[in-house]
Amino acid sequence: MEIRLIAIGRSMPGWVAEGWLEYARRMPPRLAVNLVEVAAPRGRAGEDVRALEAEALLARCREPGVTIALDEAGGAWSTRELAARLDDWMMDGDPVNLLVGGAGGHHPDLLARCRQTWSLGPLTFPHMLVRVLVAEQLYRAWTLLSGHPYHRE
Repeated sequence: MEIRLIAIGRSMPGWVAEGWLEYARRMPPRLAVNLVEVAAPRGRAGEDVRALEAEALLARCREPGVTIALDEAGGAWSTRELAARLDDWMMDGDPVNLLVGGAGGHHPDLLARCRQTWSLGPLTFPHMLVRVLVAEQLYRAWTLLSGHPYHRE
């Protein structure tokens, strides 16, 4: 099974790349976590760049699959809730597409095409940092499911 974090923006700072790789490499081979970077589209004057980003993000989704937008208005999931979702995703076996938009957020059309929206909480995070946070949380959820001591009660 594959989880794809599909994110607007390229050229991660070194510390972000290292953080992402640290957690992605810890995942078991049967649960691949991959990053798909999407160049930020350039719009013309008056054009909604979010629509261009939505098109670019959705074009990189694996179908059939589960598509989830990371969005400030989404549901906040506890670690246990994420672990339960991860368990369901692994049972289904379909790819999971996690979408991270640009600074303006997601276009409403993209949100309408997603199965769910997920918020990392009420704080605002730099979009590059979101990559590391998501990778760590996926690893934490997997360790919870597998009984690994990384997630302590």
